[in-house]
Amino acid sequence: MSDTASIRLAHFLAQAGVCSRRQAARLIQAQRVTVNGVVGQHQQRLSLTTTLQVRLDGELIQPLVPAIYWLYHKPVGVDCRLLSDDNSSLLQRLPASNHCYPVGRLDKDSRGLLLITNDGTLTQQLLHPDFDHQKCYQVRVNKSLTADFAQQMMQGLDYGAGLTRPCQVLQLSDQQFSITLTEGKKRQIRRMCRHLGFQVTDLLRTHIGELALGKLAEGCFRALTDAEVARLNQIKQA
Repeated sequence: MSDTASIRLAHFLAQAGVCSRRQAARLIQAQRVTVNGVVGQHQQRLSLTTTLQVRLDGELIQPLVPAIYWLYHKPVGVDCRLLSDDNSSLLQRLPASNHCYPVGRLDKDSRGLLLITNDGTLTQQLLHPDFDHQKCYQVRVNKSLTADFAQQMMQGLDYGAGLTRPCQVLQLSDQQFSITLTEGKKRQIRRMCRHLGFQVTDLLRTHIGELALGKLAEGCFRALTDAEVARLNQIKQA
């Protein structure tokens, strides 16, 4: 068995955050650790390619999974729901066995920035409306914008799902505008526009907080930089 496919029992306990390797050796020596129901041995190596149930005093030990933080430029036609039997699902584009997921969704007809992670604490912070995290979009509609369009969007609308929060809107061209939201109601931008008599023909998310789509090519992933991860950690601690 290769070293990359196995790990010493004491090392497993240390990596899982239970204790130091030295303390783990003492726990093993005291016969307080079992592997798949059998008392663990000090020199025992665990195969990382098989199912393991390591327990300390009967309590299951969960190995720590390295944190994943990726940006993805979602194309139109990709469904953010993680459906194993749907070829259009984002799940088919994620590396297998990483247990990661998008923070929030873009509907199938929209494109742009997604944050992919396995960090549940961060996800909770970014999605909860009380934290006012901004998401920015560029939107094109099917006809010329009216003089009061931006003002109506900014002050909030009730299209049948309750009053939307005030937001920032900037007209970019005759039929295009940018919008910055601090909430994420289902298909919110499309429904706001429809309420005012417009149909969205293109919707691109460009920013999630300080994370920017930039020059990331459509359909591609990139890992966050150390600086970007540091800023996310600040969000978790807020």
